[in-house]
Amino acid sequence: MTDETQMVEALDARARRREERRDFFRAFGAAAAIGGGLALTSCGDSDSSPAPTPTGTATATPTPTPTPSSSPGTSDIDVLNFALNLEYLEAQFYAFAANGTGLAANLLTGPTGTTPGAVTGGRKATLNDPVVANFAREIAQDEVAHVEFIRNALGSSAIAMPALDLSATATSAFSNAARAAGLIGANDTFDPYASDDNFLLAAYIFEDVGVTAYRGALPGIANTLIRQAAAGILAAEAYHASMIRSALYVRGLSTPSLIDATESISTARDSLDGGTDIDQGVRPIGDQSNITPFDPNTGLPYGRTTGQVLNIAYLNRDAVATGGFFPAGVNGNIKTSAAN
Repeated sequence: MTDETQMVEALDARARRREERRDFFRAFGAAAAIGGGLALTSCGDSDSSPAPTPTGTATATPTPTPTPSSSPGTSDIDVLNFALNLEYLEAQFYAFAANGTGLAANLLTGPTGTTPGAVTGGRKATLNDPVVANFAREIAQDEVAHVEFIRNALGSSAIAMPALDLSATATSAFSNAARAAGLIGANDTFDPYASDDNFLLAAYIFEDVGVTAYRGALPGIANTLIRQAAAGILAAEAYHASMIRSALYVRGLSTPSLIDATESISTARDSLDGGTDIDQGVRPIGDQSNITPFDPNTGLPYGRTTGQVLNIAYLNRDAVATGGFFPAGVNGNIKTSAAN
């Protein structure tokens, strides 16, 4: 049996074990929402209801610079709904890339009277490397479970899916992101579904941002159960990011342009979120890879504010409410990027 075959079989076995874990999370989310443990289903928006009161005293955690936080006046519900926007984006991208189909209709709805946005583009990716294909399927399953989990926790407060741009045209969000990083020319197209390498680079755009988003949100979440849920998703997103970064690093040993591309994307993200160096590619330092980028002063992953996350999602340095991967903006009360 070859090493590659053993790795594929191991990933398949892990997927079966993960099904049992997702059943647990679904049950937890439903029980929390029904039992009122997260104090969500009885709450209105942030203008009419106070943020949930913590059930315990949290220990302060050192926070990397810049100090991540939500905007004043936002509630835990707002922060969780903000995260749900990002999970919709990731889940739809991976579901299409891995399986050729998006999320089920019952996972897109919001409060009565709201209409879910549409997904532009999205198709099954051409993944010839069985390891990359298994990574795609694994992450897709996890991201769909995140959408289900957050929606169950929020109950009737869950937002509908916003409009998403996952297309592969010369003016699509993916092409604009690749162009900002210098990966393609002015009139060229970046197709995230065309190959293993393109899929990994597209995933790289999302995964590191997801980790910094959850890292940035955690200190501002008051409710203990919501904070625990967010910490769990942060751990999953960090695993995903490491999988993608590892695959790019290994493939980049024979195709150095892939490693160069991660550096270019990281530099572009830094330029969008304010210029502070909180983003790193997978370039090795000497003989050492850079799979897990940490703040050297704390040993913790970097965090971004919600505004900085939206700078990258909207592909805009300015304070705007639409653009990039969210052509009509995100849903919920947190929707404006930072002014950089």
